[in-house]
Amino acid sequence: MLLAAPAAAQSSGSGVLVTGAQFEQVCTPGDPALAELSGLAVAGGKTYGIGDSGTDDAVVVMDGDCAVTGTLSVPVDPYDIEDMGVGPDGRLWLSDAGDNERVRSTVALIDLDPATGAGQLHRLTYPDGPHDAEALLIQRDGVPLIVTKEVLATNGIYRPAGAAALGDLASPGPTPLERVGDVRLGPTSTPGGPVPVGGSTLVTGGAVSADGTVAALRTYTDVYLYSAPDGDLVRALTATTPVRVALPNQPQGEAIAFTPDGDLLAGSESAGGPLPPVQILRGATELARSSSWSGGSVSLSASEGHGQDPAQASGETTEKPSAPRWSTAVLGVGALVAGLATFALVRRRSRS
Repeated sequence: MLLAAPAAAQSSGSGVLVTGAQFEQVCTPGDPALAELSGLAVAGGKTYGIGDSGTDDAVVVMDGDCAVTGTLSVPVDPYDIEDMGVGPDGRLWLSDAGDNERVRSTVALIDLDPATGAGQLHRLTYPDGPHDAEALLIQRDGVPLIVTKEVLATNGIYRPAGAAALGDLASPGPTPLERVGDVRLGPTSTPGGPVPVGGSTLVTGGAVSADGTVAALRTYTDVYLYSAPDGDLVRALTATTPVRVALPNQPQGEAIAFTPDGDLLAGSESAGGPLPPVQILRGATELARSSSWSGGSVSLSASEGHGQDPAQASGETTEKPSAPRWSTAVLGVGALVAGLATFALVRRRSRS
């Protein structure tokens, strides 16, 4: 018997900006199959990448230098894979939940054994109509969360009804989803992405640390880190203030993944240009766990790298002055206009 859906919670704001934490370039992919890079995952000492619609028939296996060492065929014909995660047993899970046109009656998760290439389709249905979604989070208890990518609306957090784990999903299904929370990100002034400002509010990717205690959501411009010591990612997303780190200016960034060491990788589509490099934020999990700030921004000293700022060590926080209310209103209007432009842009992409 399915449990009743819990009341949805909501989080808002742009998180606590850590101005001293920076991404560094790792390597640049050379395989054209990654020109539409939409999902990243790290498992078993290997890095896996996949493009979205039109290039999502195979998972690309890469080494630490972005050199392709193999491919894994997706075991079913996907519609639009937008993210990828790793289950508790080491299997890859592909989130076939892209739906720019909001026309799909079902979305799906596809499991893939990286050792054998075997896998199955698991269809899912939303309780409130179609959504476009580009972020998959897998809790350490095996319960998957899908975070939607909404234009001019709050991003929804969905999980299989009754908190069913990955191993309990029917194949081919469908399994009903339930909405368990909302999360609102941005707007911010960080540059990047296909459109200004509006791109900073759209959730384009997600990842969970190897031990399941830190979650990351990204937009086209920023990454948000949530500490979840108890592994409850819904509570972390809806009831805690995340740490925000500005991403490098990527043409169309949609992919993130944690390494086993707690670093965070970030990748981007080429958006018609050369393949952009994969970037890394070192110490991302520690940055999230050590943060207990309630607002503003925190500046890390150069000598301390990703450690605590002297003001933080003394119990103080360094905050930027609050923006005038009129500037906040202007930013909101800018996000509205840019969001509409983003909506028009993504609708032109075929099946993506």
